[in-house]
Amino acid sequence: MLKIQGITKTFFPGTVNERRALAGIDLHLEPGDFVTIIGSNGAGKSTLLNAISGRLPVDTGTITVSGTDVTRLPEHKRAKVVGRVFQDPMAGTAPNLTIEENLAVAYQRGKSRGLGLALNGRRRALFKEELAKLELGLDNRLTARVGLLSGGQRQALSLLMAGFTQPQVMLLDEHTAALDPQRAELVTDLTRRIVAEGNLTTLMVTHNMAQALSVGNRLIMMHEGRIIYSADAVTKAQLTVEDLMAEFAKIKSVSDRTLLQ
Repeated sequence: MLKIQGITKTFFPGTVNERRALAGIDLHLEPGDFVTIIGSNGAGKSTLLNAISGRLPVDTGTITVSGTDVTRLPEHKRAKVVGRVFQDPMAGTAPNLTIEENLAVAYQRGKSRGLGLALNGRRRALFKEELAKLELGLDNRLTARVGLLSGGQRQALSLLMAGFTQPQVMLLDEHTAALDPQRAELVTDLTRRIVAEGNLTTLMVTHNMAQALSVGNRLIMMHEGRIIYSADAVTKAQLTVEDLMAEFAKIKSVSDRTLLQ
């Protein structure tokens, strides 16, 4: 489904600020794989997601989705096959549009644009049905401006929008980090449900190691632009937070380990 081979990315090359963010990443996800990604700040986690989505071009290597090389495709063209939810609840929705208009934009991703065509009776009934699954009462607020919603509601809506058209790859970039614990738990539960129902191939970045262990079927740890630890489904099911801390301790100091807590 998703095949990443030898991708590299260096920021500010040839200057005193040169930093290699990705140093030859190889990663292969089968259809339906849900991989959680952990690592300290600057490990390359978000850069990896940016490379997959097309937000950042890679220097070398290839990115293939369902057998199609998308390495040089711009972000807007990859949006047909890649869905994404960001850490900031404000980033994934348009605050001045209504809930139904935001959903219409997501529904039209990869198709001809035009809200008029998307907002018909059949589509509104579909939007209402999908919103009802969130159990947040948003199905009765189709015409409410998204800017009036809480952070948790907006993030739940962003998650629904990202998975709405069954993307071939779903990217979740610390999408619960900006929420309070109760809302974070709600969005995490919604994540499990939406990914499972759609059998979505997913990568999720998180700093919460307990969450990284409780969600998904695979786990990778990154450090200095490389994957330095990988756990398959069988191994991950037996891992504890202490095990991950021990792995991290092999390559980082005690002070740096606090960044993952």
